[in-house]
Amino acid sequence: MAAAAFIDWSDSSVWLLLLPTLHVLAVLAGVAHVLMQKPKVGIAFAWIILIITFPVAGITLYLLVGERRISLRRRKKLEQARQHAPLKPAQSRRRHPLPAASPDPHALISLLQAGTCGPPTVASNIQLHANTHDVLRQLATEIDQAQTSIWMAFYIWHPGGDADAVLAALERAAGRGVQCHLLLDDIGSANWWKSGQPERLRRAGASVRRALPTGLFRALVGRTDLRLHRKIVVLDERIAWTGSMNLVDPRHFKQDEGVGEWVDAMARIEGKAVLSLLAIVIGDWRLESRRDPVHAPPLATTEKYNAEPGNGRHLQVMASGPGQSGDELLLLLLELLYSARRELVVTTPYFVPDDALVLALRSAALRGVRVIVLAPEKNDSLLVRYAAESYYAELLQAGVEIRLFRGGLLHTKSITVDGQLSLFGTVNLDMRSIWINYEVSLVVYDAPFTQQLRHLQQSYLEQARRLDRAEWRQIPFQRRLLQNGMRLLAPLL
Repeated sequence: MAAAAFIDWSDSSVWLLLLPTLHVLAVLAGVAHVLMQKPKVGIAFAWIILIITFPVAGITLYLLVGERRISLRRRKKLEQARQHAPLKPAQSRRRHPLPAASPDPHALISLLQAGTCGPPTVASNIQLHANTHDVLRQLATEIDQAQTSIWMAFYIWHPGGDADAVLAALERAAGRGVQCHLLLDDIGSANWWKSGQPERLRRAGASVRRALPTGLFRALVGRTDLRLHRKIVVLDERIAWTGSMNLVDPRHFKQDEGVGEWVDAMARIEGKAVLSLLAIVIGDWRLESRRDPVHAPPLATTEKYNAEPGNGRHLQVMASGPGQSGDELLLLLLELLYSARRELVVTTPYFVPDDALVLALRSAALRGVRVIVLAPEKNDSLLVRYAAESYYAELLQAGVEIRLFRGGLLHTKSITVDGQLSLFGTVNLDMRSIWINYEVSLVVYDAPFTQQLRHLQQSYLEQARRLDRAEWRQIPFQRRLLQNGMRLLAPLL
């Protein structure tokens, strides 16, 4: 303090000495922090170069979006949820009596249970629905039939069309005493939050809550671009819906984007598997509330989850996201790709894969597997479109078939492996889904469902054009430069 009192802060020479010192200290601190997080080498170099070149902007940007950073409160609540999970993965490592299949499902089961996913469960019935309007109308009908509880979590709710029929059904349900809990993402459902519909539901008696609300304070304690990307409906603890579809009528959603109507699919589930989806929704609700929901069912009844699998469709339900899972989702995707022996079909609206996924796709094609990657020809994000195109040349060279869907914005997220196993849910094949968003996936060990999903994929393929490798080599240098530049932004897309 005494030395500082004798410093003449008005002397420019003091600042000429001080500013470079602060610059060096800030750069060293920023670089050290990046190194201690141990990101991938290429990502680490990119952040280090940015921090050295623009210390203030680089460090600020890194703290905002450079890590899977969540608030201490959220981290504690996620840890509490793991400690009180109805069935911890380590509690059930026995070999489950699943039908023989190729690839062997037990490798996937072991991989998932080694992480945060519970054991396989059973759906007494699982149906695939690929008509958005039929799904919305059936949802409204089943909400009208609900007697005790309705739990919903969605990334986007957009007013208009058949989505309003679901709103009206929820108003009626809440009005007759059904406990209705709705969790909507703050950013994804921004237009809905600005409408009068949330207040209509509250007046009817429903509980409506924002997921991952944004704000200046939240930017200081955690990333504000973390999003609840799940789509789940659970009715009376008996019926569940999940898949790629938001609560939107495609005739009224993003019609000015020039990409056509969004094309989605949902799975309707009955049986014990419903409880796994219910646990995810209630867990998400608890993360956004300082109090437990008053009418939450007693999910800690282990017997519900630990029952011996009987006849039905075997599947595992995987919840992923920062603080909730590590790299289990990436490991799951890699295991699926490497396990394929005959055919691998992937549908995704946003194709910006990790380098390891690119290698796995190439490896599958080079060992003789028929590999098809199906994405929309027109995308609502130009950045994603150009970044995706940067991967096409190396995949085509390896023999991967790239198909571009022309019937709208194909939004269904699915993987089928040899017609025996499938992945279905909310996960895009991009870094945001794998590392940043809160997602839900069904790993279905059931050939009939997988074949039904494969037929749906085939209907998409019939509306798609196949990229020609020779033609793709002829694209102009300027476009290839733009594609490769956008590829550098892959971790942020």
